[in-house]
Amino acid sequence: KIRLRFAVYQLVHSMVFAIKEINQSNMLPNITLGFRIYDSCRLVVRATEGTMWLVTGQDEPIPNYQCQSRSPLAAVIGAGPSVISIPVARLLGLYHIPQISYASSIGLLSDKQEFPSFLRTIPSDNFLSVGLARLVMHFGWKWVGLLADNSEYGQQGIQIVKQEIMQTGGCIAFSETLVSVSSANINSHVIEVIQSSSANVIVVFAISTTLIPYMDELVRQNITGKVWLASDGLSTETYFSKKEYVRTLSGAIGLTSRKGEIPGFQEYLTSIHPSKHPNDIFIKEFWEQSFGCKLPEFSNDKTASRDATADAKPCTGKEKLKDIDNEFIDTSNLIYAYNVYTAVYAVAHALHDMYTCIPREGQHFNRTCASIRDFEPWQLLEYVKNVHFTTSDGMEVFLDKNGDPLPVYDIINWQITSEDTLKYVKIGTIDFSTIEGENFITIDRPIMWNRGHTQIPHSVCSESCHPGYRKAAREGQPICCFDCVQCSAGEISNQTDATECLKCPDDQWSNELQDQCIPKIIEFLAYDDAMGTTLVAISIFCALTSTTVLCIFIKYRNTPIVKANNRELSYLLLLALVFCFLSSLVFIGQPRMWTCMLRQVAFGIIFALSVSCVLAKTIMVVIAFNATKPNSNLKKWVGPKLANSIVFVCTAIQIIICIVWLASAPPFSTKNMKSQVGMIIIECNEGSTTAFWCVLGYMGLLAIVSFIVAFLARNLPDSFNEAKFITFSMLVFVSVWLAFIPAYLSTRGKYMVAVEIFAILASSAGLLACIFFPKCYIILLRSDMNTREYLMGKG
Repeated sequence: KIRLRFAVYQLVHSMVFAIKEINQSNMLPNITLGFRIYDSCRLVVRATEGTMWLVTGQDEPIPNYQCQSRSPLAAVIGAGPSVISIPVARLLGLYHIPQISYASSIGLLSDKQEFPSFLRTIPSDNFLSVGLARLVMHFGWKWVGLLADNSEYGQQGIQIVKQEIMQTGGCIAFSETLVSVSSANINSHVIEVIQSSSANVIVVFAISTTLIPYMDELVRQNITGKVWLASDGLSTETYFSKKEYVRTLSGAIGLTSRKGEIPGFQEYLTSIHPSKHPNDIFIKEFWEQSFGCKLPEFSNDKTASRDATADAKPCTGKEKLKDIDNEFIDTSNLIYAYNVYTAVYAVAHALHDMYTCIPREGQHFNRTCASIRDFEPWQLLEYVKNVHFTTSDGMEVFLDKNGDPLPVYDIINWQITSEDTLKYVKIGTIDFSTIEGENFITIDRPIMWNRGHTQIPHSVCSESCHPGYRKAAREGQPICCFDCVQCSAGEISNQTDATECLKCPDDQWSNELQDQCIPKIIEFLAYDDAMGTTLVAISIFCALTSTTVLCIFIKYRNTPIVKANNRELSYLLLLALVFCFLSSLVFIGQPRMWTCMLRQVAFGIIFALSVSCVLAKTIMVVIAFNATKPNSNLKKWVGPKLANSIVFVCTAIQIIICIVWLASAPPFSTKNMKSQVGMIIIECNEGSTTAFWCVLGYMGLLAIVSFIVAFLARNLPDSFNEAKFITFSMLVFVSVWLAFIPAYLSTRGKYMVAVEIFAILASSAGLLACIFFPKCYIILLRSDMNTREYLMGKG
């Protein structure tokens, strides 16, 4: 036998209570509202039959034929399930009879073309679906599973949830349909998918009767750790509050229609007694189930109940409902009962507006008014569509153009009680009237998640990519499944889950974590750099050494060895070597326009002068030895004029090359941002590389000529033949600069400058050491060799 459902019986009395309040008030003077109840038993056939019974007023309904002497049918309150309301709404829509449902939330019923007279006091599931999707995004869940029953309610609702989640960047791990079957025949595939999926959040859009067998199987297999996000068909189902569901369903989140308060309703329910309601066909069964007793005969019923058992205790009639605790008298969570109460008041306010209608201000054609005692259903429908009132608990009630109320939902959370059972607790609200504002979702109470955790559970296919990484989609998988790839050098990502890396500006580079751009290191050969300091010290030391040698030569200028080697050329060469060593200082420090132009030009001219002096000395050695031969024509070339001319001409050619260089494409300072990673190299651009290599090439040409001439004169007879030392010095000079070329081309930044400075110092030091150190040795330490006789080979 099917037992009476106390929650549904409470809905009946919420309607009765509302009608009694209206009749006792002055809302409809001289008019009494009545009601008729028909139980559809959740069957479409019975619902259709009952609708025809209400419309025609006959036990054997005849379509389109009405035969009733009672007052006209004002409106129909119901049905509850959407699957029942749909055929009822189609039928009532033919007659334009207002239908106000308290629980049918399927979005399809908002279509006024198909359901012109359907209205409701529960929000459309379209908003419920959007609300569930927004909750998913609110908690940061990107990887969710979907479950829905195979009804229009479940399929339409879950489809909107799916679209909303995907539009906001979430992904669907799985989407399965629950078939309404017995627990012995449930689809095991659904259980396997739930168990194997990495999704920790599952959105359920189904009625409780369909879901119960699947939940029982999940409990039997001890599948826990999931967060269930439920529609209003499941959110407040007390069946799941039992102890065995604690491990599986604790922490579940649900959306329900906003609950309300009905003043005086609690007292009304507790005052119900069989003796006060003799015409209530349900009260006998309700009373016996509530108190576990057998109600004796009452009212006009003289027949004892035939199904009474011998051991059933009789009801005394002194039982009080306030002494027990069941769903019927529980008014702490009035949702559907409040919707019924509001629906009745909506009809009453519509009747009141019709009753108080002023001619020429009415709702109908030519602003006419309908008679409250004889009106057509469509006339009342216009008033119901436009009702706008405030309930006794302060809730504002009005319907939009689709006949739907203001979509406001309570967010509930299944929490564990001290008795180790579950209870649902309101933790916040979703108010679609403020969807553009900041308070669209309001959470004002703590949430208890699965297993008592307080932190929001994670549900992602892939963990978020930290700054410094970008998402790389996995082929053939949803966008929420990805790999984290570190940004390339010079690129950054400064936010979580970046889809691409951003390239740093040219003057910046990525840091080690590659989450921000930092200024590049500026590099040049600075004076305070260890390498720069060392080269400065060597340059100054070599310059001082050359100056010392020059002073020695000047002091001993009248000695034979100084005279024999052309004093003026020696002085000029030593002075040039001093400037060669000092010219390297221009290469150190931050390159600027004037230093870039000066360094190569000064280096080229001074070195050309030095090598020209060496070449002149070499030629003069050859001429001096050959002029002693009889009948030699070279005697007229012996003297300083030829030497000075050689030095002037050879140096002048280099000066001309440098002037052309500076005039056409002079060197300039530039910032090299690409040759070395993470660095800005401030360097000198040579302007014209052709001119630069012409300067070096001309200097090398002078050195090679000097080397050849000195090599040919190395064996001239004399005890001190300078050509031998010049040959060796030129060999060192050429070797250094030949090694310089590949080293210079293979380095970058300050090391390129250091290589050139080293070449300058090494070649200059080679000239100083090979040409002048042997003479200083004789001047300072072997004065016995510094005689004309010794130099002539007669010592």
